[in-house]
Amino acid sequence: MPKRKRNVQSWSCSPKHEGDHAFLPLLTDAPPQKVEFRSLNFNSTLHWQPGRAREARDTVYFVQYKVFLVAHLAHGSATGCWSSQGTWQNKDDCWGIQNHVCDLTNETFDIQEPYYGRVKAASAGVYSDWSLSCRFTPWRETMIGPPTITVVHSNKSIMLKLQAPRSPYKRKRGSKIPMTNYYDLLYQVFIINNLLDEQHRVLVYEGKDKVITIEDLRPGVSYCIVAKTYMPMLDRSSAYSNRQCTVLQ
Repeated sequence: MPKRKRNVQSWSCSPKHEGDHAFLPLLTDAPPQKVEFRSLNFNSTLHWQPGRAREARDTVYFVQYKVFLVAHLAHGSATGCWSSQGTWQNKDDCWGIQNHVCDLTNETFDIQEPYYGRVKAASAGVYSDWSLSCRFTPWRETMIGPPTITVVHSNKSIMLKLQAPRSPYKRKRGSKIPMTNYYDLLYQVFIINNLLDEQHRVLVYEGKDKVITIEDLRPGVSYCIVAKTYMPMLDRSSAYSNRQCTVLQ
């Protein structure tokens, strides 16, 4: 899989509409378009666009989600086929909203399971059909964020402290669980010599250490440090971190 430069992964597919005539009145309005999940560090949101170029002022949206459960069926003594099950659940905070985004982080907490989302629009008492997202599996499809960099010391060398990005999920004591609990992550650290080229980044470290030292630097020169998080298993990199700059004494 090629490395991605965007810091939020989005997953969409061709519009697919589902009827649910027993749920809401006659379906005649234009359904939402481009329904997709976007996810960063397991902060997962469902996004969509209006079904019409000019959205009516009173248009509201309704969001549902479900986990895609798979059961293996037996056919006599032979192996059967796979069958999907799951019940659509209302997202109460996204029921009759005017926004084009809905936070489903808490609803997609089982990161190994695949999920679907769907959205219905209503305007002037007229309801659209449901628009369905592609299947979304958080562990496989979330984007990872960059590490946080702290310059601990700078003299003839630069000492850095790296902290992994955090997930939204918490331990019993309340601290957020780092993404290293879910993936085997590597840090990639780059240095920029501001005297030479502010856009030229040189890779100086790749590994799992949380504290590293960059040596053999020139005194009186301004250096900046940026870093990425890399997931070897999925061959995916984060965006660059914010720059941390210092002048060696």
